[in-house]
Amino acid sequence: MVWRLQVGPRWVWIYLLLEFQSQDDPWMAVRMMVYVGLLAQHLIKERQLEDGRLPALIPLVLYNGAHPWKAPTDAGHCFAPSLPGLARFRPRLMYHLIDEARLQLSTSSDVRNVVEALFRLERSTGPSDIIGLIKAAGSLLQAPEQKALRRTLDLWFRRLIRRKMPETAEPDLAAIPNLFERTPMLEDTLERIFKQAHKDGLQAGRQEGREEGREEGITLMLRRVLEQRFAPLPPWAEQRLSEATRQQLDQWSQHMLSATTLEALLNPTEG
Repeated sequence: MVWRLQVGPRWVWIYLLLEFQSQDDPWMAVRMMVYVGLLAQHLIKERQLEDGRLPALIPLVLYNGAHPWKAPTDAGHCFAPSLPGLARFRPRLMYHLIDEARLQLSTSSDVRNVVEALFRLERSTGPSDIIGLIKAAGSLLQAPEQKALRRTLDLWFRRLIRRKMPETAEPDLAAIPNLFERTPMLEDTLERIFKQAHKDGLQAGRQEGREEGREEGITLMLRRVLEQRFAPLPPWAEQRLSEATRQQLDQWSQHMLSATTLEALLNPTEG
């Protein structure tokens, strides 16, 4: 993404390299170093320079995994210690990590900016939350010069929404031409998708229940949905599913599409 910021009397171009991660990657710093190098080469080739030098290149990693990010954010930390005289040749490049599940968002119900709307969308628990956030973001993007940004954020919102819905909902979501301009159509579509997904999940559980027992059937259905959203499932999640009571299974099935993390859904520390 390319942003132009006005700093005093001059305009400054900033290139953001966005990488989306659902799992910790110990070599992310090296990958981002490669991406920055390739982009820098492209800008040099295209002569997109500022006074003969490269503009600011800012690598960002957006992480929405269940566990805290542990990988180094500096490429230099991916290299083993060397001889004292060679240490200064170790590559250095840092990326900025945004750990979405552990962000401290404002407790206010107001959406102050589009970035906050994006992160709140990750934690949304149902269609009403999603619709409210899309409305809030749309109201912040009314200026004509924000047309290109609206298109970009439309794609980004769709990507986040898809992670909360089954694959069968894709045609319905694709039928909405613009998330920010067709809110009534969006509202009806999301409500229908969530209700149908819950209904299908319960039907799948009942079908499996006739063949293997209701609890085993719902467990299998839950495992399939959660593997699609959070694969691979960690051992503690497998254990929670295998030991769950009938009440827990029914409760989890109601929130399997809206939960933002496995921990939030399965409550691994619950007694």
